[in-house]
Amino acid sequence: MQFSRKNFILILLGFLLVDCFVHCQARTHHHRFIVKETSYTRLCSSKKILTVNGKFPGPTLYAHKGDKLIVEVRNRGKYNITIHWHGVKQPRYPWSDGPVYVTQCPIKPGGKFKQKIFLSTEEGTLWWHAHSDWSRATVHGAIIIFPKHGTGYPFPKPDEEVPIILGEWWKRDVMSVLEEFVRTGGAPNDSDAFTINGQPGDLYPCSKPGTFKLNVEHGKTYLLRIVNAAMNTILFFSIAKHRLTVVGADGSYTKPLPSKFITISPGQTMDALLHANRSRSRYYMAARAYSSGLNVSFDNTTTTAILQYSGNRRNASPPHFPYLPYYNDTLAAFSFIRGLRHLASKSHPITIPLNVTDKFIVSTVSVNTFPCPENFSCEGPNGTRLAASMNNISFVNPSIDILQAYYKHIKGVFGKRFPSKPPLVFNFTAEYLPLELEIPRRGTEVKVLKYNSTVEMVLQGTNLVAGIDHPMHLHGYSFLVVGWGFRNYDPKKDPLKYNLVDPPLLNTVVVPKNGWVAIRFKAKNPGVWLMHCHLERHLTWGMEVVFIVKNGEGEAAMMLPPPPDMPPC
Repeated sequence: MQFSRKNFILILLGFLLVDCFVHCQARTHHHRFIVKETSYTRLCSSKKILTVNGKFPGPTLYAHKGDKLIVEVRNRGKYNITIHWHGVKQPRYPWSDGPVYVTQCPIKPGGKFKQKIFLSTEEGTLWWHAHSDWSRATVHGAIIIFPKHGTGYPFPKPDEEVPIILGEWWKRDVMSVLEEFVRTGGAPNDSDAFTINGQPGDLYPCSKPGTFKLNVEHGKTYLLRIVNAAMNTILFFSIAKHRLTVVGADGSYTKPLPSKFITISPGQTMDALLHANRSRSRYYMAARAYSSGLNVSFDNTTTTAILQYSGNRRNASPPHFPYLPYYNDTLAAFSFIRGLRHLASKSHPITIPLNVTDKFIVSTVSVNTFPCPENFSCEGPNGTRLAASMNNISFVNPSIDILQAYYKHIKGVFGKRFPSKPPLVFNFTAEYLPLELEIPRRGTEVKVLKYNSTVEMVLQGTNLVAGIDHPMHLHGYSFLVVGWGFRNYDPKKDPLKYNLVDPPLLNTVVVPKNGWVAIRFKAKNPGVWLMHCHLERHLTWGMEVVFIVKNGEGEAAMMLPPPPDMPPC
């Protein structure tokens, strides 16, 4: 068979197109984040807040599965800043992960840092936020990761996709709130409002004109990409007279879960389908606190936005109000949470590690106290200073970030003595516990994991000081939630009830008040990775631990070198 020059060129072009379809689909996206102060008016008053590119919430990042993002962060504010890409695994590249004094020193005012974000298996909704001091109250935004080019959703494609970011708002400067409760040793002031896409909603004074409105057309389907960016509050969220069908959580698809409401903790993201199939009227979407702690104060207000159908001729009528569980309805909160299951389909399979090699970490998560120093007046219980811990160690940030110290073999920055089991064994959920159990030790201790080890971690809540739910987030990994329960974990009976078929794949999980959660993950991402409570006050008090995952054999199992522009310490 003979080919003409024209046919040869067409065939060559065909080969190039096929090759590019296979190899050129991953794309690099470039962004610039300018961190600066911007004036905002909420709740009848105006104040300056820290923003990115002048927006609150900040800009939404869009990418496809497997893409790479390069974000140049320029700090034009007056505070140190770092940015964390929450839920992004950053394979072999912890240098851009962001937690201050763990993987980097802060970007100082006037400084900049070009961060590389490597997407891998994530698909759905994640988010980014500041990871220094309390800046994330206003410095945050969504990350939307579409399916890989040439593939689609495992559910009917929605007509429109809408980010819904839930947040918290203080009338005061949030940095002064932080400074005051750190200085006094007491609890921080509760927020003055919750927000939906930056707006409190018209149940708050002076807020009605700015209430977020979602305009929908009857018969269409909307994918709500929901982020809980609140600082200290697990939230119930619902839409009047509409069911939400959850199809994803934390950048991973789930089996469809229809529900009248969702329970979403700080740090979590959820993808939910909304079918606009009700009468052409107006409906509130609303969020308010779930708070189970006894004698623990919280913001008991309700934020709203409005869903309104096109063609509605009754705009003057009040919107319908949704059902929201009562603030301490633990049964409602966890009936939703336990309904989450991994999709576990042919196109989105799940691998559950069965041969656990490191079933050694039983970590107690506790609120604690320290004695008040002499000649000070402290506002914690009985004149103490409030603290928090994991396995009785209240984490202390070093002055040089742990990742740099590990990579450069700098001694004296951290220790490797984080205990594999609680150093104090007692009835963790007893109603009354001796005061001496409340005092943890301060330390900068890490847990070292061998590459490719299979880790099972049981997170046990305690009733010390104040039993409460803890949303625990792990950097650099997603994990399988194989089991959970109320009361003390029973190492003989409880593993028999694990879900080893379709457990949800998450990066943030709620440890129930006076209960436990068992998670599993394969330690195949070398580097330095933080685990912490995503209630910001607990993180400030020291409820965190750092994992160092060692290099494996071969270049593909080793941590990549640092970029040249790491912020100096």
